[in-house]
Amino acid sequence: MNHWKRWLGGAGIGGACGLALSLSINVVKHYEGTELQAYPDPVGIPTICTGHTGPTVALNQTRTTQECEALLAGDLGAAFAAIDRNVAPAINATLPPTRRAALASFIFNVGEGAFRDSTLLARLNAGDTRAACDQLARWVYAGGRKLPGLVERRAAERELCLAGLE
Repeated sequence: MNHWKRWLGGAGIGGACGLALSLSINVVKHYEGTELQAYPDPVGIPTICTGHTGPTVALNQTRTTQECEALLAGDLGAAFAAIDRNVAPAINATLPPTRRAALASFIFNVGEGAFRDSTLLARLNAGDTRAACDQLARWVYAGGRKLPGLVERRAAERELCLAGLE
């Protein structure tokens, strides 16, 4: 347990928002890796840098390290904004940094639409935090295949999500 503490590093400076951002950056970098040349992900989606996808990504494209850092910051910024848009205000106001980081990593990986329509979000907004965090373990498939990397990532996200619960 508490494997996530390895990602704390120098986090804590900058308060709760800084801690959530630092944790999410480290989790995403750990599980996504960073590739300066575009490649197909496990289900064939063109991907570049640290898990960045989208209509502007094409195979054989390259980016600099600085461009990759900017893409990651933007992608995680969008994930945190998705939390703010979709989590009930009373719940969102009390989310600890570890839970925000877990949710941001999850949204980064599956997208806002999947998060918005998920049982995870419904349970979180209903106040059943443990059941919401437990939902992460269900999101381990890509292209109909159970991927070991997703199993490991979701276990780490779940641990972050549950941190501090009795």
